[in-house]
Order: sequence, then structure tokens, then C-alpha cells
Amino acid sequence: MMRFIRGLDSTMNDDYQLNLISILKHAALRFGKRRVVSKRGEEKKVTTYRDVYEDVKRLANALESLGFSAKDRIGVLSWNTLEFYELFFAVPSIGAVLLELNLRLHPEEISYVANHSEAKLIFVDSQAKEIAEKIAPKVKAKFVGIGCEDFDYTYEELLKLGDKNYEFPVIDERSACISCYTSGTTGKPKGVYYSHRAVFLHTLAVAINFSLSHRDTYLQLVPMFHANGWGIFFSATLTGAKLVFPGRYSIEKIGEVVDLIREEGVTVTAAAPSVLIPMLNYLQKENISLPNLRIFTGASAPPLSLLKGMKERGIEVIHTYGATETTPVVCVNHVIPEVEEELEEEELWELKRKQGLPMFGVEVKLMKNGIELPWDGSSVGELYMRGHWVAKSYYKDERSKDAFENGWWKSGDAATIDENGYVKIVDRFKDLIKSGGEWISSVDLENYLMAHPAVLEACVVGVPHPKWEERPLAFVVLKEEYKGKVSKEELYEHLKKRFAKWQLPDEILFVSEIPKTSVGKFNKRFLKEKYRDFYTTRNL
Repeated sequence: MMRFIRGLDSTMNDDYQLNLISILKHAALRFGKRRVVSKRGEEKKVTTYRDVYEDVKRLANALESLGFSAKDRIGVLSWNTLEFYELFFAVPSIGAVLLELNLRLHPEEISYVANHSEAKLIFVDSQAKEIAEKIAPKVKAKFVGIGCEDFDYTYEELLKLGDKNYEFPVIDERSACISCYTSGTTGKPKGVYYSHRAVFLHTLAVAINFSLSHRDTYLQLVPMFHANGWGIFFSATLTGAKLVFPGRYSIEKIGEVVDLIREEGVTVTAAAPSVLIPMLNYLQKENISLPNLRIFTGASAPPLSLLKGMKERGIEVIHTYGATETTPVVCVNHVIPEVEEELEEEELWELKRKQGLPMFGVEVKLMKNGIELPWDGSSVGELYMRGHWVAKSYYKDERSKDAFENGWWKSGDAATIDENGYVKIVDRFKDLIKSGGEWISSVDLENYLMAHPAVLEACVVGVPHPKWEERPLAFVVLKEEYKGKVSKEELYEHLKKRFAKWQLPDEILFVSEIPKTSVGKFNKRFLKEKYRDFYTTRNL
């Protein structure tokens, strides 16, 4: 246990609270004319930080006028829009909690989240109206339409009802301001309730580690309905960057995102590899370069082909790592000059694929069977984390006792940490494949498959085997121009350059698409269940 010592009282005003609204107020006062751009379908709206701050005042006042107050949970069903951004400040500013409702979950799970959190009010974007209608009979909340009617109130009515001269109360910084529920890949979603203090400190750390400034234009591609959209828009606001919200977009029309990047002069964005892989494919086909763009990626490890391909288009891709339980960013892959000097080119690329260095404010360690492991780059243990923006429990959930230990969150990720402090996720423990008593990393197989020039996406899962307990089964999506031209044998020859024979998948299946979770990760749970009898029913 940590020792706690109370020293001499300082002369500082330590009761000055860290409140989320202070971030937007700062932007409105110092960068008032900086633009905020938002799309909904073909419509594009341009406003400023000063006007956003005024809208937030009106919304906060209107919510209080309607009887909502501190501790109330207020949900939002929306894509990445200006209104969602405003609600991220307006709801917490009265002491209430903004509840992120993941649009990609099944309506039953969304209803569970709304009821478990006891949401009293839910804001609904026009493009999420159908989902709201499905959950409405199952929840007790009232609804506010954003750009649509047929609900208890409209967003526009609240703006008219509220007073722009509203004075924000001071909120205890340890109060919850935002809540997000895990995506429910293992059992029912678990609630994480972030404090003003946690989000504020996370905002400062991200601003520093992402090198954001008032000269940047930040595009919010990460869904804002999960893990605070990675929280980068808070940091962009703090530093006075221009903001761009794309509304609802699809990877099938990724060219529209590229057009928006070029039109608005975007210099920073963030997205999972599931978004960046089709983006790179589009850039290569159209021969487009974006030399002023840097992209932060997470959710899963980026393939080396993605990092190199983006670099050829002038784009710097920087790997990050985090989780719902960590607000979410923990690591950013900064290449330290003295470390870079020691590496050959290919070693440097491998370093860039690691999850990176933990930001100041978070501690990490590796644990195995109750013993802390050394940082030697080879010892594999479960990654534990604690810090200013790391959760200490789930909200009203018995699973907390298994996930937290003496202030540490147990991530479930199998990892190594090298002598320079770089974290590398080897796999999720539940996704490691145990074959004949030996462990095989599904992540390493996937990334090397995706290093083949013909492969767009690859996913590997372990499924039951009558002799070896489990064996790897690979799913591969080929790039359009390679379909019908690349054989399994060619991919096996490619894998043999890196892996021993016993590590190779027993079968490679070519598929048109790989199912994803609600946050863009490969849905390995679905594939394991669907193909659980694939090897056991074969004549082996």
C-alpha cells in the first residue's frame, strides 16, 4: 500500500476547482473568433468558440429551468456534431452527467445503459431518430430532438428558452461529469463515470503529448459516443485549434472525409485502423498526398503497411493506446531521439508499431501470478494501470472486484515493456491462442498478414482443435485489385518468413468483410462462436 503524508499547508488557492466548462470559457475568451465547423448530411454550419460558449450558457440555463440538476444523468444519441460537442460542456456545467450512448450497440444494450444509469433525459440527433424510437418504450427518460421533432422538446426550443447571461456554478472537481459504458463484448456493458478533475487533467496531458496548438485544425473522426471520442476535442478546444465535426460518415464513402480534410485544411485527426486502412487505399488509388496531416491511431495495433503507406502520402501516423477505463489515452508513441539513433530503419518502424510511452499522470506495471515483471522487452504479463484519469471501479457493478486491485486497473492486455519504457501489447489474454501448451499471438499473425501488399484486412482467432486444444484460423480480406489473383499458398509463404510452422494458421479463409465491434475492432468473439466447430468437425 502507498504511504500518504499530509505536509505543511500551502499558500495556494487549491480550492479553485478543475471544471470542464473552464476549457470552453478559455477558448471563447482567448480564441473567440476561431471557427467551429459541423456537417449534417450535405449541410455545413460554421460558428465560433464565442458563439458556442453562448449556446452552452443557454442550454445549461434551459436544463435547469426544466428541473434538471446536479447528479442527473442526461444521455446523447448522436454522431459527431456541433450539438453533441456543446452538450459535452452544457450538461456537466450544471453538475449533471453526460451519458454517452453508443449508437452501434443493439437497442437492447442501449436501453440497458440508459436504465442502468437512470437517465432522465436523452438528446437525439435526427440521424439517430430510428434508434430512439426503438428504445423509447423501454426507458423512463424524456427526449429532446436535435434537428427533428416528435419528441418532448427540441434542441432549438431549449436554446430559445435559455438565458445567454447564465452564470455557471462551481462544481466539485471530483463530481462525475461524463459517463461511458464499455462496448459489451464480454457480458453487459460496464459503466465508467469520469470526474471533472480526471477529464481536465487528461485534456492537459493530451494537449502536450499531441502537440496541439491554435495553428491546428482538428477533425473529430473518432465517435464521440464512446470513450469521449478519445478526448482530443477537449484538448483542441483548450489550445484554440479550429474544430471540424463531420457528422455521420462511412468508410464506404471515405473520399468524402478526404475531401473535408482538404477543404478545411485539417492538420490533425484520429481514427482506428479500420478507418485508416480504407482511407489509405483511397489515397493510393486517387494518388492524393496530405503532407500537413498527422493522425493518431488506436483501438488496435496499426499494420506496418499502414504506417509506411501513409508516410508515402506525407502523413505521419502516431500510435496511441488507452481504454474506456482510462478516459481513454494512456500511451503515445513518441520516438525519443537517443533511442532512434540506436535503431536501423526496420527496427525504427517496429518501434513505431508499439503502443508507446505512458503519458505523465499514469503509472503502468506488468504482473504475472502476483509478481511484478521486469521491463526487458520480452517478459509478458498483464498490463496494470493507475493514475489521475484511471478508474478505480465500475458504476454499481459487481465485476469491479475482479478488474481493480489496490488502486490499479487490470487491463486484460498481455504486454511487454522494454528498457526504454515503450509498451507493446502482445494480445488480449482472451485472444492469445494456446496450441499444444504454447502461446501464439493473434495480433502478430494479423499484422504480418496485413504487411502483404494484397491484404486489406486480416483477423486471426483461436478455435477448438481435437488434438492441440486450439489452433489459429485466419480471415483475410483482399484489396479489390488483388481478388482472385492471390492464393492461400502465397500468404503461407509470406507468413513462413516470420513464423514457425506450428504457429501458422491451419486454414486461411478469404472473406468479403470482417465483422467489427461497435468501436471498430475485429469482433473476435463473434468469429470464435461462429467457427467454434470448424476444426473439430473436419476429418483430421
